[in-house]
Amino acid sequence: MDEPVGRAARGLANAFPAPASLRGVARWRRASGAPDMASLVRDLKEEGLVRRPEVERALLSADRVLFVPPSEAGSAYEDAPLSIGHEQTISAPHMVAIMVEALDARAGMKVLEVGGGSGWHAAVIASLVRPGGRVISVERIAPLAEAARKNLERAGFADAVTVVVADGSVGFPAEAPFDRISVAAAAPSIPQALVDQLRPEGGKLLVPVGPLSVQDLTEVERGGGRVRKRSLGGCVFVPLVGAEGY
Repeated sequence: MDEPVGRAARGLANAFPAPASLRGVARWRRASGAPDMASLVRDLKEEGLVRRPEVERALLSADRVLFVPPSEAGSAYEDAPLSIGHEQTISAPHMVAIMVEALDARAGMKVLEVGGGSGWHAAVIASLVRPGGRVISVERIAPLAEAARKNLERAGFADAVTVVVADGSVGFPAEAPFDRISVAAAAPSIPQALVDQLRPEGGKLLVPVGPLSVQDLTEVERGGGRVRKRSLGGCVFVPLVGAEGY
């Protein structure tokens, strides 16, 4: 799906000059016929990656163009990871859809997100846990964390997402336990600190595990005094850096 979407977006970007402000990009795309968030989500639905209406609404509520650097605005609706600086990326939309569907976050839940990046994934999760829920987004790179705060405020999620600068590989004990933990970086093994910070009954963790070349997206669930693990398929993420990372 990446290539057809990418070619269409680039062709339309050449035909219609983009506005200078990110605020005007969504309106410009609707007026010009260029791909927008609605067309991106429609493609993900057709691929079978967006299944629940709640996930569709969450993606539509968090316009990706508000979470990419201005230099990447023309590619915001491509199904591909994009650079956000500091050797980090905003995840491809299909991967966010897969993870959000698997995470099964619901209203009122407290969620820890590790690897906050530009704030987009946190915004999608925040939409799912409203009302009454909260997302703690941990980012180790201070300039990215500050950019994420601004992006979330601009997109209307500042009330539901708290961005902190810390080593996310060891979680965020001050706010534990968490109903859900979502990790957007590759770990060499499942970080025990994150498992320990899950709610004992019904807590769920998603984390890419494996070598830096390719990982398994791993689901960990706690319940009944047991920890259950299963692979959800292959993926490739930037490394999780920290005490329990690379």
